[in-house]
Amino acid sequence: MLLVDGHNLLWRAAFGFPAPIHSRDKTRDLTAEFGFFALLRVAIREEMPQPPEVLVVFDGEHGAADRKDSDADYKANRVLDEAALKPLRAIPHVQQALTGYGIRWIEIDTAEADDVIATLVATTRQREPERRIWIMSGDRDFYQLVDERVRALNTVMKRGRRHIGPAEVLDRYGVTPAQWPDFCALKGDPSDNIPGVKGIGAGTAAKLLADGLHLEQLPTSDRLTGAKKAAVTDAWQQVLAWRDLIRMRTDLDLPHQPTGHPTRELPKPAEVIEKLGLW
Repeated sequence: MLLVDGHNLLWRAAFGFPAPIHSRDKTRDLTAEFGFFALLRVAIREEMPQPPEVLVVFDGEHGAADRKDSDADYKANRVLDEAALKPLRAIPHVQQALTGYGIRWIEIDTAEADDVIATLVATTRQREPERRIWIMSGDRDFYQLVDERVRALNTVMKRGRRHIGPAEVLDRYGVTPAQWPDFCALKGDPSDNIPGVKGIGAGTAAKLLADGLHLEQLPTSDRLTGAKKAAVTDAWQQVLAWRDLIRMRTDLDLPHQPTGHPTRELPKPAEVIEKLGLW
């Protein structure tokens, strides 16, 4: 099964596609729509061992509201200027095309895509524990979900490094997937505007959490000394709150579940744009 972070892929299509795509009269920028299906089609063809069931998940309009209520700074660094609106305007077209080609998608108004994907992973683990799952996204927060059956897929990375499992997380960051929220709470996560503890970078955070330690065990360990101890102690309650922001929910009520059957072959991007009447 391939779970696609829809907004993440749209942003990459809009701002990272090799060449701009316009309508024949040059009045419409179609890069986001064209790139979305082009990148997804290539990922399935080149990265999937067999035709997968594809399920695309989008952020709900008010999906971050609960986290913002807990911390007003959460994602406050994301400015919706004219450039950032370009991929957002493409969402209705992409969803229309997905529906037209029988490719299932989910958007829950009050949920972030992260939590929907985490819930899909959790329910699939329970129902089909042997099923292989890939999460297509550049968002490293999904590393908290990976295990022997679940992989993150980031096609921006070099070949040979695109599939991220537990061994890759440990090798690259020095922590296990289960420690990912603890790790990011300590070091910070600029993409979500989480500052982390002053003076604690990724290397120090990994050392503090070495051998599978979690935040609750830090105060009684012998790892907090000197300036590190003062910094972590002063920010302790905030660190725990940041971890809650980073952790993904797995208990959402979903409008539908995976079918267990492969999705039909994705159409060529030009065919999608033609069917949408955008050329």
